[in-house]
Formats: sequence, C-alpha cells, structure tokens
Amino acid sequence: MAPKKVYSICGMCSVRCPIQVEVENDDVVFIQGNPHDSGMAGGLCPRGAAGVALLRDPERPQYPLIRVGKRGEGKWRRATYDEALDYVAEKLSAIKKQHGAKSILWSDRGGPFADLHKAFMRGIGSPNYCNHDASCARNVMHAAKSVMGYGRKGVAYDLRNSKHIVLQTRNIFEAINVKEVNGALDSLKNGGKLTVIDIRANVSSTKANNFFMIRPGTDYAFNLAVINCLLSNNWYNKKFASEYIHDLDVLADFVAPYTPEWAEGETGIPAAKLVAFAKELKAAAPAVLWHPGWMVSRYTNSFYVCRSIYIINALLGSIGAKGGLPLINKPKDFGRKGLKAFSDLFPKPEDKRVDGAGWKLKHIDGGPGLINKSIEAIETGDPYPIKAYIAHRHDPLHALPDPERQREILDKLDLLVSTTFSWSDTAWFADVVLPLSTYLERESPLATKNGLKPYFFRRARAVTPRYETRSEWEILGGIAKRMGFPELSFETAEDMWNYQLTDTGMSIEDFDATGEVPVTDTAKYRSFEKLSFPTPSGKIEMHCQKLEDMGFESLPAYTPPSEVPEGAFRLTFGRCALHTQGHTLNNPMLNEQMPINPVWINSSKAREMGIADGDEVYLVNGEYRSKTIAYVTEFIHPEAVFVVHGFGHRLPPESRSSQGIADQELMIGGLDKIDHAGGGVALQEHFIRIEKSSAS
Repeated sequence: MAPKKVYSICGMCSVRCPIQVEVENDDVVFIQGNPHDSGMAGGLCPRGAAGVALLRDPERPQYPLIRVGKRGEGKWRRATYDEALDYVAEKLSAIKKQHGAKSILWSDRGGPFADLHKAFMRGIGSPNYCNHDASCARNVMHAAKSVMGYGRKGVAYDLRNSKHIVLQTRNIFEAINVKEVNGALDSLKNGGKLTVIDIRANVSSTKANNFFMIRPGTDYAFNLAVINCLLSNNWYNKKFASEYIHDLDVLADFVAPYTPEWAEGETGIPAAKLVAFAKELKAAAPAVLWHPGWMVSRYTNSFYVCRSIYIINALLGSIGAKGGLPLINKPKDFGRKGLKAFSDLFPKPEDKRVDGAGWKLKHIDGGPGLINKSIEAIETGDPYPIKAYIAHRHDPLHALPDPERQREILDKLDLLVSTTFSWSDTAWFADVVLPLSTYLERESPLATKNGLKPYFFRRARAVTPRYETRSEWEILGGIAKRMGFPELSFETAEDMWNYQLTDTGMSIEDFDATGEVPVTDTAKYRSFEKLSFPTPSGKIEMHCQKLEDMGFESLPAYTPPSEVPEGAFRLTFGRCALHTQGHTLNNPMLNEQMPINPVWINSSKAREMGIADGDEVYLVNGEYRSKTIAYVTEFIHPEAVFVVHGFGHRLPPESRSSQGIADQELMIGGLDKIDHAGGGVALQEHFIRIEKSSAS
C-alpha cells in the first residue's frame, strides 16, 4: 500500500512552508514541499527535512510539568494535562481578580495562526498580546507605515519577475523562505541581477553580481548616497514620483550633502562602485526589489535604514510594480469572504497596553506591541503591574539580550507559563510547562496567505501525538473553558475550522486534495492608476507627521556608528540554513551537521592575535566568557565578528545543544539599547573581546 499523503504546514521555523507528509503505520516516512504549490515545487530546506527527527526526539517535553523548586532549578512534578490546565486557569483567574485582566501578558512568534492567541487574550480581557517582533521586524513594519501607510505585509516581494534584487538586512539563501529562494533563483536564471550589502560574505553574496562589504553600522550612509545619486543624476522615475511621492523636494534638499564620495569615507565602499550600482538600478527599474529587511533589530538607526529602502523603491517606481513591491491582494479583492476571526467572539479590551504602544508611543503599532517594553513593565510596575506571563513558542531569554537581567525581572512574576514543543531557557525557568505537539502531530487554525494570488491553507495532523502533548487550540480552549469563556473551546479541530469557514462558501473537504484553496489562478497587479496610500496626503511620504509629533525626525542627519574600543570587536549575528534560532539545536539530524557556531574573525585581525583557523577561543564581555572555535576569513569586516544565533543552550534535558556561543549573554545591558524611532531592540550595538584558549 502506498504511503498516505497529508498536506500540512511546516513548523521548523517562522516561514511555515506548505508541505506534503508521507505517512505509513502512523509514522512519518518522508517530508517534502507541497508539490501542488507552484512556489514550493516540492522543495524544502534542511530544517524542514529534519522535522521527522523532532517528532522522534525523546528529549523534547513529553508531559506537563509544574515547578516545585526555585525558578530555573529544574525541580518539577509531572502532571496530567487536565491537572496542569486546572492549575494555570486557577492561577490566572486569581491574578485577574486581584490585579485585573490587564496584568496578564502573552508573547508568541507571530504568524498566520496568531488570531487564536489574540482572541484568547481578549477573552481574558487583557490588551497585552505581544509577539517577538521587537527583536526582529518591528523597525521595518514601522518604516513601511511611515512611508506608505501600509505595514510591511501590505506589499509583496515579486522576486521571480525582478530584474535586480538587492539584499540588505536580508539573507535569502540562509534564512530560508523556500518560495523566496525559488523566486530569487528564477530571477537569476532569467538574467536578473543580485546585489548584497553586508558586513560579511554570506551565502547570498556568493550568488551576487555585486557584493559590498560595508562597515558595520553605516548602511544608512550608503542608502543616503544612493538616493543622492538617483536624484542628482535624474535616474529616478519622474512620472511615478510626480503622481505618488509627496515632498520630493524636501528629500532632494536633505540628501544633497550625502554624495557617493562622502559615503566612501563612512562605508568603505568606493564611490565609483556605488554610482555604477545606482546606474544599474535605474536600468532595471521599475522591476527592482530592494528588500526592506527581515531581522532588522540591529543598530540604533536601523529604522531609518529600512525607511530609506522604502524611499529608494519609491524613487525607482518599484512600489506597485511587477518585479518590485506590488501591493498585496486579499480575498475581498476577488469578491471572496475571508475566514471568520476568533477575535470577533470578544470585545476589544478597554485598558491601554502596558508597553505604551499606540497611546504613549503613538508611532508604535499597537497590534503586537513591544515585548521588551512589556518585560520592562514587569520590573517597574509602570504604567501598571504585570503578574502573569504566557510565553507561547517564544523564548525571550534566548531571543532578547541580557538573560541574567531578564531572569531577575521574570522572577517578580506570580506565574510564568511556557507552551513549547522543544526545551528552551524560558521553559526551564517557567512555573508550568505545557508541552505542545510538534507540527506533524497537531492541527492549527485555518489561515489566509495574502499576496498577488491569495489562498487559504490548512495545517492537518499527520500522525498521532507520541507523548502527552496537545495542539494549541486544545490548550487554549481548555484554559478558556476553565476561566469562563467557553466560546473559544472547540470539541474538535473540525468544529474550529467550521467556525472559521462560516459564510465563506468553503468546506473542510475543499482542503483535502492539496491543503490549499486558491482565491484566484492569476496574479493580480494593482493598476497604477488605482494606487492609493493610507497616508495623510494619500501618497508615499518623505515627511511623517506621526514621527515628528513624537519628537523624531523623518529624515535625520547621518550619525557615524560608535567607535569600536581598542582590542574589541562589534558583535554581529545571523542565521544559517541548518538551524532556526534556539529551537533546533538539539535536533539530532541538524546538530550532527552543525553542533557549534564558530566565530567569524577577519584574517588580518586573527594574525595580529595569533589565532589560526580552528583554534579554540573565548568571547568575553564583562564576567561572561564562552568558548567556541575560530573561523578565520578575509570575508568579514575587520571591525566585526559574527556568530550564528541560537547556540549555547545548557539545559539538563538536552544532551546535544550545549556547545558554542550564546550571543545574547554577551549583550549585557542590551535591554536598554533600543532603536526608539522604530521600536526594535538594537542587538548589534555590543562590543566583545576575543581571547585565545590555552588549549590551542
């Protein structure tokens, strides 16, 4: 008998690619990208292929745990799921009664299923839903809103049809979104160009026509010079600018001093090469896609780097254009009704957010807020106390800087709950661990993917859960029922899906054949004559009044980055194709391929320090020191070192994940280093020293 094919959604990273799972005897035998999805073409990244190892890993949380010792001590008692849900619901109800619903905080990793989480918090009555984006894409979200009025997901990335892709704060070929990778490769195959701007030669740069190894922290200078070049040489799209850009003259006056020659002194990029690059952009426009960034919580001016990228795209006429950043479509744009939201079940909480997003910080989107500011409120009680925190598939102790300070803050909580399918530093510090079924063992709510060709999709359960784990809808529904809002408690996944499908004209069975229900078969590009922007002027704005009202300049003068102290390096980090932050380190397949994160160090600097490739070294900041091995290369800027993020787990339940550098532990005082204009944490504003191990 041929294996059963189940169409589902990967859960090995935040991209959530559509997959096809082959199942025999209630076990997974093969995983590949969904072959019915043209963007996947059956492809999958190494992380996705290793999902079967996560399923079979006996070192993942297997049953609910309730703490009996001190936080982080590792003393637990095993509980049944009903007992654990009773415990959490009772604690939350008592906290709500004593301190109000607003004293309860939630954070997750965002994504297409977050409506269920937001509804859960609405049901409790708390406004304090957060996601992880303060350490990822808050700056680019707010930059997009400040320029276009739309958030970052208001435009699509039409990589396949692009004639010139520019990657700056985006590493497509390592931080892999399979559809984006395939789109970029198709562009290159069809003669498109690729430019990479980075402090090191990443994998994306190996496929680039242009690679600019930029001095760390000077991206804004580079971008201002590109804008200067486009305007001073009349290489911008004049027709698009006249119709859709507001205050272009203000921009022209501002960038006049920022010439390519000036930028050379800041960035280290020769002026002639920058000019030649700008000329290439002009030749490819409007089919230019300068990616506005993904993980952009880097420097204290990263918001303005992202903002300058949107401005460059606008000058080239790329916003709204095929091969650029076309505006996305939703089902309603094709006369289709969207999925019924769980949030509709409950009124919006009246209390203001604890992080100040949307009221105190009027330039910050109140949707996912700022988790770092919410954690700060746990410490200060300002504007009110936070007493309970549910971290759902989110590990702030690994994702945010200075975990020692975080532990001191989180220890003030009356309740810390972790829902997770793998061990994390936050789960180990929690009061209750609620084990989540892996994505191969659980259903999720139906979701919508907006874009040029929007569609609905489903994560289906491929196999029976191996341990005492549950799906998130079962966990949240169980707590909700116990706390007195049973509207969010569904008996079966089918009941949940049927609720979402109300009045859509779709049925559950429509997802069986491929896992997806398309809204249209043809990509729809908005007509240029119908482009409109939800800004005060109705156009793309160089001047953002909301920023100005909060005391931030729309076009601030460039400020050089902090000087690197003598004998130190700027600490930088990023992704690789084999791991997803911290939650794949203990995966048997992936750990075997990459058990440690070497530190990249420039060859000339290494020679000065007597460090050879492969030597054991320590990275040091204050009292924290951790050991790894040196990767000596000329392909990193001398001012910086680089490590892959997510390593250095040292948790007793995990036997494979302890090696390497936990970069966030080197970021002492990092909770206070913020890009205030965009809200992101400035994770690459830290300096460390390297010491050669005596064993080398």
